[in-house]
Amino acid sequence: MVHHVFSETTASVSELKKNPMRTVAAGEGFPVAILNRNEPAFYCVPAKAYEALLEKLEDLELNAIADARAGQPIIKVKLDEI
Repeated sequence: MVHHVFSETTASVSELKKNPMRTVAAGEGFPVAILNRNEPAFYCVPAKAYEALLEKLEDLELNAIADARAGQPIIKVKLDEI
């Protein structure tokens, strides 16, 4: 069976158990694929990379809302009216 690994760095569950911080550091800021019996079990994602991912997802959601509203009429208001 073929398994796609979406990371340049991999480590086994045993390696992760031995030294979790070294495993994270091996990814140099990028996710590390954790393998169980040579199959990807999960990805170990550093906090900064996870935060960046969430920001990008939020941007995509906001862009989708803006795109959905693109054809609607524009309502002009003055700042004092808000």
